[in-house]
Amino acid sequence: MKENKKLNLKLSQLQSLLEEKEAQLCNSRSGASSVREVGGPGMGNFSHSVAGAADEAIFPSHFSDNVLVHDTSLVDGRESFQNQDDAQLAESHASRAHTNDHPGEGRRSDAYHMFQSDSVVEIGSNVQGEERFPEVKAVFQDTFLGHTSPISCCRFSATGDNIASASMDGTVRIWTYDASATASKNATIYCGAEITSLEWDCKSDRLLLIGTADGGIKAWNVDAKRVVCDLNSAEAYPSVLDLKCSPVEPIFVSAAASRRQGRSYYDKLGFASLTVWNMRTWKAMAVLPLGKDPPAITSLCFNHNGKLLAAAATDGMIHMFDMSAGLQVTGWPAHDLAIGSVLFGPDETSIFSLGTDGKIIEWSLQSQGKILWSRNCNIFYDPENSSQFKHEMALDAKGRRLLVTSNSLSAPIYQVQGHMNGMRTLSHSGPITTVDWHPTLPIFLTGSADHSVLVTSIS
Repeated sequence: MKENKKLNLKLSQLQSLLEEKEAQLCNSRSGASSVREVGGPGMGNFSHSVAGAADEAIFPSHFSDNVLVHDTSLVDGRESFQNQDDAQLAESHASRAHTNDHPGEGRRSDAYHMFQSDSVVEIGSNVQGEERFPEVKAVFQDTFLGHTSPISCCRFSATGDNIASASMDGTVRIWTYDASATASKNATIYCGAEITSLEWDCKSDRLLLIGTADGGIKAWNVDAKRVVCDLNSAEAYPSVLDLKCSPVEPIFVSAAASRRQGRSYYDKLGFASLTVWNMRTWKAMAVLPLGKDPPAITSLCFNHNGKLLAAAATDGMIHMFDMSAGLQVTGWPAHDLAIGSVLFGPDETSIFSLGTDGKIIEWSLQSQGKILWSRNCNIFYDPENSSQFKHEMALDAKGRRLLVTSNSLSAPIYQVQGHMNGMRTLSHSGPITTVDWHPTLPIFLTGSADHSVLVTSIS
């Protein structure tokens, strides 16, 4: 099994290289794709030099007493299989296990639909048609069944060797999908509150940041297997919605929000606070300006050198900050409703936004108000059935495939500016609540309300 998995990983790498060469050939033949101009405030051009590499963070030695930790063996909590038939069989077993062990939890199969022939409208063009989303052909797939409640977040580490997954019961698990890798870093972290965000250090697999619904931010050292710092956001902003580490400097930014009454995930969010933290001293450095009573910030993203920070808000705005000056340099209304996720494009001449209005838009950062690519994903997302989870997306390492969360049992994978139709992931037995891509390989994560996390390698 171990040798097969290594061979499959090598196959994934070779197929990925072949795909890249074919895409380059296709682009050279087809020429530049058409774009659509829309009205909006000027966004300007951004040109920043790469900052010098930062020293590694120095961790204080104190330990948080209110966090319990123990190592966990993942052998009993995960299943491995090499083909799609085995995957479907294992998923069936997982579904039955959840039904028996947790009746009524994480399963609303009658409320969800498979998207075999859903109509998709592409905004930014006059073409309306029906796209079919064939199921991906998995090279291999692992199922992790270590959680006992719906998955709220899952993330690959900087190298992709480790995975952190969190569930609604306040636990975070560190694990690996590679059966041949050492299990010494596997652990379960009990945080005592719902986990709302996870973020790995960009420069190593050593540090994991954990944000909670009670305003806590914990720094977990994977090697030492302990919490090295336990921070708290301002009391007025108890929900830590997102955490992002700078790719260069020893800092991270937290997006926290106040609470209010509401039905959906976004309706419950109040005002925003953006705080910059020093990862050497573990102290707050600055609060980024957002104006008076700003709507909650749901998603953050640094560019490659950490000079720019994009922040998406519940009022549909995208804010762009110059981190050197600590000031907002531009902002524009990108969606009619809340934005769930924002990502820089692979060459950082564009930025993707995912809105609860059902639109995925790639915005140009070089031309004013220009949409480069767009899709309508309303058929996969129903805000009325999303009272607990944030709508999010993940872009693969080459910037060509966009994976999006879904209220259905499978999640859509869009081909960005490509000529191919989208695909859909293999099925869970509940909605897809969180997604992520491996940093270098065509491997992705899907976490579900059925308590499981799937690791899927595709060609």
